[in-house]
Amino acid sequence: MNHYTLHTSANWQFTSFYMIKVISLLLSSLLFISSAYAEELSVYKKSADRPLEEVYNAVYIELEQRNFYVIFEVNIGKNIARFKDKWGKEYNQNKLSGIRSMVFCNGWFANRVSNVDPNMLALCPLRLTVIEHSAQSHILFVRPSVAGKDSPALAILSEIEETVIDAIDAAME
Repeated sequence: MNHYTLHTSANWQFTSFYMIKVISLLLSSLLFISSAYAEELSVYKKSADRPLEEVYNAVYIELEQRNFYVIFEVNIGKNIARFKDKWGKEYNQNKLSGIRSMVFCNGWFANRVSNVDPNMLALCPLRLTVIEHSAQSHILFVRPSVAGKDSPALAILSEIEETVIDAIDAAME
C-alpha cells in the first residue's frame, strides 16, 4: 500500500461518514415536513380579520342553513381564564384572546354513516373551534375523512366534510 492509497482510503471513509450524516439529516427533515403536512391536512383552517363573536355567529348560522344543528356550545377561553393565577406562566402562552367551540350534528348524515359503518359514529357529533389571536379569527375543523380514510363510509364522510367546509367558507366571506 502506498501513501496515495492510504490517503484516498481515509478520504473515502471521511466522505462516507459525512454523506451518511447528510442523508440522515435529509431523511429526518423529510419526515418532519411530511408529518407537519399531514397535520395541516387533518385540520381545515380558515382565517379572517374579523372579531371572534362575528365569525362564530356567522358559522353557526351557515351550519344551521345546511341542517347541521348546534347542540352544545362552550366558551373555552372564558372557562380556562379561571385558572390564570393557578397556572401562572403556563397560562395562555399563545396570547389567544378567545376560544369558543360548538358541537353540531345532522341526523340524516348520522343515519347514512350508521348504515354503512357504525364505528364512524364516533365522529358524531362533529365539532369546530373558533380562536382569536391578534384581532384575527381562525375556524378550526378536524376533517372526518382523515379519521375515516379506511372506512366504507368514506364517501359520506367526505360529503359531510365538504358541506361543513362550505359553511365555514361562506361564514368567512
